[in-house]
Amino acid sequence: MEWQPDPAGLQQILQLLKESQSPDTETQRAVQQKLESLNQYPDFNNYLIYVLTKLKSEDEPTRSLSGLILKNNVKAHYTNFPAQVTDFVKKECLANIGDPSPLIRATIGILITTIASKGELQNWPELLPHLCSLLDSNDYNTCEGAFGALQKVCEDSAELLDCDALNRPLNTMIPKFLQYFKHTSAKIRSHAIACVNQFIISRTQALMVHIDVFIENLFALANDEDPEVRKNVCRALVMLQEVRMDRLIPHMHNIVEYMLLRTQDGDETVALEACEFWLTLAEQPICKEVLSGYLDRVIPVLVNNTRYSEIDIILLKGDVEEDEQIPDREEDIRPRFHKAKTHTTSEEQDGQESSDLDDDDDGQESSDLDDDDALSDWNLRKCSAAALDVLANVFRDDLLPNLLPILKETLFHPDWEAKESGILVLGAIAEGCMNGMVQHLPDLVPFLIKSLSEKKALVRSITCWTLSRYAHWIVQQQHELYLKPLMTELLKRVLDTNKRVQEAACSAFATLEEEACTELVPYLGYILETLVYAFNKYQHKNLLILYDAIGTLADSVGNHLNKAEYINMLMPPLIAKWNSLRDEDKDLFPLLECLSSVATALQSGFLPYSEPVYQRCVNLVQQNLQQSMAALAQPDQFEPPDKDFMIVALDLLSGLAEGLNEQIEPLVSSSNILTLLFQCMQDKMPEVRQSSFALLGDLTKACFQHVKPCIADFMPILGANLNPEFISVCNNATWAIGEISIQMGADMQPYVALVLNQLVDIINRPGTPKTLLENTAITIGRLGYVCPQEVAPMLQQFIRPWCTSLRNIRDNEEKDSAFRGICSMIHVNPGGVVQDFIFFCDAVASWVNPKEDLKEMFFRILHGFKNQVGEENWRRFSDQFPLPLKERLSTQYGV
Repeated sequence: MEWQPDPAGLQQILQLLKESQSPDTETQRAVQQKLESLNQYPDFNNYLIYVLTKLKSEDEPTRSLSGLILKNNVKAHYTNFPAQVTDFVKKECLANIGDPSPLIRATIGILITTIASKGELQNWPELLPHLCSLLDSNDYNTCEGAFGALQKVCEDSAELLDCDALNRPLNTMIPKFLQYFKHTSAKIRSHAIACVNQFIISRTQALMVHIDVFIENLFALANDEDPEVRKNVCRALVMLQEVRMDRLIPHMHNIVEYMLLRTQDGDETVALEACEFWLTLAEQPICKEVLSGYLDRVIPVLVNNTRYSEIDIILLKGDVEEDEQIPDREEDIRPRFHKAKTHTTSEEQDGQESSDLDDDDDGQESSDLDDDDALSDWNLRKCSAAALDVLANVFRDDLLPNLLPILKETLFHPDWEAKESGILVLGAIAEGCMNGMVQHLPDLVPFLIKSLSEKKALVRSITCWTLSRYAHWIVQQQHELYLKPLMTELLKRVLDTNKRVQEAACSAFATLEEEACTELVPYLGYILETLVYAFNKYQHKNLLILYDAIGTLADSVGNHLNKAEYINMLMPPLIAKWNSLRDEDKDLFPLLECLSSVATALQSGFLPYSEPVYQRCVNLVQQNLQQSMAALAQPDQFEPPDKDFMIVALDLLSGLAEGLNEQIEPLVSSSNILTLLFQCMQDKMPEVRQSSFALLGDLTKACFQHVKPCIADFMPILGANLNPEFISVCNNATWAIGEISIQMGADMQPYVALVLNQLVDIINRPGTPKTLLENTAITIGRLGYVCPQEVAPMLQQFIRPWCTSLRNIRDNEEKDSAFRGICSMIHVNPGGVVQDFIFFCDAVASWVNPKEDLKEMFFRILHGFKNQVGEENWRRFSDQFPLPLKERLSTQYGV
């Protein structure tokens, strides 16, 4: 006999469902606890499905809520459901998928896909055939409900549907979906396309065999009157560009015309999907050829789409000019992610820091079109600006003949909305069209600097961003012309009365700092005065951005910041903030990052503040490790901690060690940091290990006497982390081994075998990022410097990539010790270098100013080789050299 509810129990649950819709948070919390406690009754979930599917007398929101609570229970406790409850829930779902109410149908669809994604597709073999057979129903509600559920299952379980475990149901499902593209109901047509769209990017075979029919059906729906259908058609064509361009090329002319039309669709969601087409097309090699004839039509449409709509302006409170007194809502503050520290070989020949280790970068690039994050993260305005950005990178200056006349008109337009969009476009094309824009910048930059004082806050904020896109050019000109006036005006905007402008100005100033570096030193007093004043002025959200601007300033000017007057301005507000934040407050992340940069820059100037900062970081690491262990031991009682607290604390300790150097010794000796470091180095989370190895390297340089007793424990862990799968972890472990070698000297001998083979593998591995190659080469050189007998036998296996990795690095201490190592190894095993001697010559020539004794070593090796092969052979050998190399070796070393 079918299950029936107890009337009193049913009433109790209905009462709870009603109460949970109360606006009062206390009531909601109490209801939440009661609902959770009801999970101990096996048939509680029967009541929930009963209310959803059978209790038609109840109002729809209550029935739907019952289904959503059941969905959450399925997510959390499905494996504990008794078999008869599972069967009852499944049966009710399938029997009621055609409920007359769209809300109830959608809720049942969500419930079905949640059960399916709990691994139940295999245990519910009748689900897919049953839903597919319901598509043929003459009852619209049944057909729509089944399609809605299928769409959700296709979205959530696409991979599983395309595997042998289920006997490849897509072979029958996809042809079935394609039949419904011509259905009389727009909702059904839309579901059908959405279902098929799930399988484009994965190039599912069941779809690929029908690809031509699919494309034909899409074209037939191109001018459908329903916006949802048009949106799905656009989405399909955008994805097909990525996977089956070959099939679209014959129709490209029509597709471009269609997308031009749809990018101007009256429904903004359709226009947004269509606008993605230009972004994807820009990545295709065929882009230039396809679009060349259309630029005069595409560009005006995209520029027009960058204007704020009336609704945007309302949402952005565009009419509110002064809001600095209004506190931020917590939900408006985006979560921040800390990026763990990576050791890079600090100076390269071109003066550019290498940053190719961003394998796990989830930070926001400063060039993001992030001017209006109060709107949904992605909208037509941003997408159009991004499309102009990528097209500018494809067409370069060929874009300008079509764009400049439009820019002239918009930039000087009396309507602020038009002017604002022109300034946004000017920023969007900066990277791609820089060469062609240079001739216009002497007029445009002063115009933009003047626009920083516009009456409208939205114009002032976008102008900050656009100027930051041209910062690279600005800092190369005479300071009096542009840099000084820009800095003056931008710092005024940092203190603007509008929060959006403050944010944009702070971000733009951080970009300017990165570009100008030490060029800012003469203006430091004025800059610090402004940034410190902002401390007392800013609300919560912008304070976090201010920390970035101060940290970037410290990174850019380095120890020029170490002056008493600057320290006395900067440190009190930072330390006051530091003292006011609790250990579990996530605002510590940006503050600790900022302090890390400041400590490194101030060097001994940070000493008076170092002890409490050091102590708190050690405590943060210790607490985090203890919480991790508690959560492992008793997962039902303790939540695992947020390890970002530990990572940020380790990175600040690194900054202290780097800045204070040997002055950190008393702090290290009176703490248990090395015991904690031993645990952190073995953490499961790669970023924790990455920061641990950075700190180990910095402590090795600063106070090796405390690290040395732990070396026997640390070295096997370092060896185990030489795995290039985790690039940044591997990089920092490699660098730390090199630093330890220099300190250990000949005592390194027992540990060489633990690491050498892995290092040689890494340096020979194709596709290894440049920074990791450089650090690996330096560490191999340093190992050879202290233990030449152990490393030299492998010389032939790494000499060529070793030389090519280090030829581009500027002269510095790391390079010096590595080359001393290579010379010692050649002395032990001269045969190891013979086949690749030209690479060694090239690497030697990369030195601008080697120390005298190192130069003497190079001299002896070069002349030794020349004498051994004889004058004639040497002449033949050196004739292969490029002319600059030949001349350099001749003048420097007389060979």
